[in-house]
Amino acid sequence: MTTKIDAPQFRKALGSFTTGVTVVTTHGEDDKDYGLTANSFNSVSMDPPMVLWSLGKKSSSLPAFQAAGHFAVHILAADQERISNQFAKSGTDKFAGCTIDRGHGRVPLLDGCSARFECRVVHRYEGGDHVIFVGEVLNFDSFERPPLVFHGGNYGMVMKKTDDAAAARTSFGDGWLGFLLGRAYYQMLLPVRNNLAGHDLRDIDYNILTVLSMGDGRTVAELDRLVSISGLRVADDDIRKLAERGLVVLDDGSEREGVVRFTDTGRSYAIELLAISKAAESDAERDLDYREAQVMKLLLRRVIQTTASMLPDHWQKDQFWRGNHLWTEPEPSDVS
Repeated sequence: MTTKIDAPQFRKALGSFTTGVTVVTTHGEDDKDYGLTANSFNSVSMDPPMVLWSLGKKSSSLPAFQAAGHFAVHILAADQERISNQFAKSGTDKFAGCTIDRGHGRVPLLDGCSARFECRVVHRYEGGDHVIFVGEVLNFDSFERPPLVFHGGNYGMVMKKTDDAAAARTSFGDGWLGFLLGRAYYQMLLPVRNNLAGHDLRDIDYNILTVLSMGDGRTVAELDRLVSISGLRVADDDIRKLAERGLVVLDDGSEREGVVRFTDTGRSYAIELLAISKAAESDAERDLDYREAQVMKLLLRRVIQTTASMLPDHWQKDQFWRGNHLWTEPEPSDVS
């Protein structure tokens, strides 16, 4: 008796199996290059070295791959999500912006991937609504870059497991997340503090300039509310000292309602501090690969989102960031 399979649920169940992401390319008899994203790649044999992948019968690229004698499989690296999306779209120039070399059978070879296999077609099999291609590996390259993975309909990254014994030794003290975050923050801030000291500026000055870099034109009272997340408070005298240094100007206003804005000098110095901060970030990530750095930031954003409900309204993210911020990267987004 044949059991009726619910197609959407079947696809969802298959998505529980984590796979790598590949781009398969070939050079057609019409002298055109063809390529597509596939996660059906697998190994077949070590001797001789053989691999397989499958292509849906409704694919517009099927005739080209059926007629070709060679293909190449590129296992994408963790930072090649854009390449995966580009080759998954139909009706576009999939190779636009890609640097390619030529392999066996003039097959286009992409760079930047985790590994790459050049193959000669040895078998084609009917497999339901797909055609299975089996290729003998003629040449391969392994670039030792962390791979892009796919699970449950989403991209992911592979992380190596840590030493369980070392993880078990962490205590509430040096293993507490708050301690680790604080220690990392203050150590990364050292180059900034050294620069501030060289300009006879203080932590409170840095915090004021940082908030203004997230959005210029704040009242003194607003600056005080936002900077107070650091445990410091902004006094009128702090603004006066920055104005005397030519870093800010204070528009006329009653008491603490005057608006503080960057001068050209202040804006340039704030950008200099951002550059120093960015360099400190690069130094901190020196022993991390792309995958580890991205996962770390993803997890920190989740921690921020989880704890955001504890904050008063005036410390919420949208109170800090404005469209006229100085940060060169896009405004940090919430993790959904």
